[in-house]
Amino acid sequence: MDIRSTLVAQNYAANKTVTAPIGDDNGAVATAKDFMATMQAGEAAAFSSMAGNGDPHTLVQALAQTELAVQTAVTVRDKVVEAYQEILRMPV
Repeated sequence: MDIRSTLVAQNYAANKTVTAPIGDDNGAVATAKDFMATMQAGEAAAFSSMAGNGDPHTLVQALAQTELAVQTAVTVRDKVVEAYQEILRMPV
């Protein structure tokens, strides 16, 4: 067995929760509070890492979660803008 494939499998299993959708058991969409909490956690991990107190793995995981949250927010914004433009194109 290749060590690289083992490490990739372990890394995937460890970070699977990073890509899981945020929300409750009813499938509710993440709120602005969840977004801000993710951003603040990433910022706190970055500050502690810059001060020399942080764990590099925690920093990378926090940055990955922050990146995913920002990408999700941008995608939602794009969909809202697209829907608004579609409404404006409708004949009255």
